[in-house]
Amino acid sequence: MCLFRYADDPEPEPEERDPAGPLYVPVRPGTPQVVLRMFHTPLGERTAVGFTRPDLLAATLGAGHPWIRLSESALRALAAPLGGCRLTIDPTLTAPAVIPAPEQARTRSGDVAARAL
Repeated sequence: MCLFRYADDPEPEPEERDPAGPLYVPVRPGTPQVVLRMFHTPLGERTAVGFTRPDLLAATLGAGHPWIRLSESALRALAAPLGGCRLTIDPTLTAPAVIPAPEQARTRSGDVAARAL
């Protein structure tokens, strides 16, 4: 799947517009409302994610992760107001969220001082 469209790319045929069919779309866990879960690409762009099979979703995000079924066009429509125009189908690589490092003490000269634990 190509993530980019170029100006000279032909318009996809109607049967190619939703090639994956209904997708298993991850939603935020622990909320009473259904909230679309957005992700980031390795380059930092926001993306909506859909899986073609529930076992692929479980392998990537863990068993029991909540999901809903949506068509590709419905997923794009929901993601657009959230700043996600990109759609990633069946991603296989995920990483845990980055935890910010504790602020380090600085010396008068601006150098970072080592902290003892």
